[in-house]
Amino acid sequence: QVQLVESGGGLVQAGDSLRLSCATSGRAFSGYAMGWFRQAPGKEREFVATISWNSITYYADSVKGRFTISRDNAKNTVYLQMNSLKPEDTAVYCCAAGRSALIFRRTNEVDYWGQGTQVTVSS
Repeated sequence: QVQLVESGGGLVQAGDSLRLSCATSGRAFSGYAMGWFRQAPGKEREFVATISWNSITYYADSVKGRFTISRDNAKNTVYLQMNSLKPEDTAVYCCAAGRSALIFRRTNEVDYWGQGTQVTVSS
C-alpha cells in the first residue's frame, strides 16, 4: 500500500518561511516524479510544483522564485521550501505521486495523494 504523509505546515506571518515534507512508502520512490498541489477554501485544487525522477523541476507562476521543490531518494521524501510567504498562499498543501518519472501538472496525472497539511499565512 502506497502512503504519502505530509508534515511541516503551520501558522506563520507574511514574509516568513516554511518547509513541508512528504514521506512516502510502498513504491519505488526514486523512479517516479513527485509534486505538490494546494487547495484554498472555496477554490479548486491547483498545481504548485513538481520534480522528476532526475530532479528536473517546474513551478506554478504564482510561486516561482519563492518556493523550491527537492527530493531525497535515500529518505523517500520530497520537500517544499516556501519563502516569502503571502496570505494568498494559505491553503491545504497536498503531496502527489505521479504516474511516471516525468514532471506533471494535472491532477489526472497523479497516482497517489497525501492527506494534506494546512498552511496559514497571516498578514
